[in-house]
Amino acid sequence: MAEPKKCSPKCEFFRCGQKALQFRSGKAYCRFADDLCKGYQCKYAFCVRNRLLPDGVCGLTVKRATKSLETPPEEVIKGIKVKGKLQKKLGEKEIF
Repeated sequence: MAEPKKCSPKCEFFRCGQKALQFRSGKAYCRFADDLCKGYQCKYAFCVRNRLLPDGVCGLTVKRATKSLETPPEEVIKGIKVKGKLQKKLGEKEIF
C-alpha cells in the first residue's frame, strides 16, 4: 500500500490564493514572497478538489479504511419486552 504524500506545488490541483505561483527552471517560485514556494505550508495554498488536509497530506493519496457492516442477526433483533394486557394475551414476557 502506498503511503500518503504531502501536497506539492507540482500537483495539477495545487493553486496559490494570491495567483503568484510560477515555475522557473523546474522549481516552484512564489512571486508574492519573492522566494521558493513552500507548498502546503503557505497560508495561501489550496487544493482545487478540496483534498488538502490540515497536516499537508494530499487527501487524494489517502486510502479509506472500510469496516465490515456484517452483523449477526442475533445482535440486530433483540427481545422486545411486553407488559400489561399484551403480556397476558401472549403469555410471554418477551417476544422475538
